[in-house]
Amino acid sequence: MVKPEGTAPLKVAMVYSPAPRQVRQWALELAGGTTVAQALEASGILKEFPELQGARLVLGLWGRKTTPGHVLLEGDRLEIYRGLRVDPKVARRERFNRQGAKRAGLFAKTRAGAKAGY
Repeated sequence: MVKPEGTAPLKVAMVYSPAPRQVRQWALELAGGTTVAQALEASGILKEFPELQGARLVLGLWGRKTTPGHVLLEGDRLEIYRGLRVDPKVARRERFNRQGAKRAGLFAKTRAGAKAGY
């Protein structure tokens, strides 16, 4: 016998990283037809991390952006993204400037009499 749509329970994983090198993961069992917004509410993450309540959340499923109205499927991985503090390009440029051109990359090790970068 086939069950009607929306009655079979879904198993969904939810992941949030509140700080660098810290990852929190929840295993949720939700009713079929549950949306991303309903899953957030059911998980209790908004009570555990109150800073998420007023913020505009950036959400994703398996690394792809999604909306709060998206209907979840069995085995989905719901991800809550936090904003970057520093632009990655700026961070790389500053790191390179600190290291110095002579000590970084291809120029780090040279043999006597060799061309630069070999």
